[in-house]
Amino acid sequence: MAPDYLTSVRKQFEYYKLLGEKTFAQLPDEALFWQYNAESNSIAVIVQHLWGNMLSRWTDFLTSDGEKPWRNRDAEFETGIQTRADLLAQWEAGWACLFAALDSVTEAHQDTTVYIRNQGHTITEAVNRQLAHYPYHVGQIVFIGKMALDGQWQSLSIPRGHSQAYNAGKFAQPQHKAHFTDEYLQGNKPSAA
Repeated sequence: MAPDYLTSVRKQFEYYKLLGEKTFAQLPDEALFWQYNAESNSIAVIVQHLWGNMLSRWTDFLTSDGEKPWRNRDAEFETGIQTRADLLAQWEAGWACLFAALDSVTEAHQDTTVYIRNQGHTITEAVNRQLAHYPYHVGQIVFIGKMALDGQWQSLSIPRGHSQAYNAGKFAQPQHKAHFTDEYLQGNKPSAA
């Protein structure tokens, strides 16, 4: 594990958490429960799945299998969350569990094997597994939000047709080291200029 790996990973997770929250903030309550068809998931169901996965994977991250015996994955895809408040509570609980686990990892754990469904992973492999999984679902949340709001959707990145102006503004600044999520984590949407 490179010394700055966990810091970088934390920023990535924070970025995707924020994308979800910026989506929730745009949506009326009913859109959180909307499904395109019977085979698709609502945002609420996706949040419920993320919550279940996060609690299972990150509780006792270094000492117990990431697929906990108390997890009921199939139930995560059934209607459970009924209100925006419940959705936000599960969202926060899942991410809090993840961040607490990340914060507990030190260089002393670099040789620790983390098990998920009885398969051994290095800490880096276990973290990367979730870093690939959660953005997949956050992308679904954003896409569903965009479909639900249609023309009312406010872009979470550089708005369509504004790339040249955005890049011109960036290249007008001196070169500096920055993480691409810094603007989001400071609460600023990239400007179009």
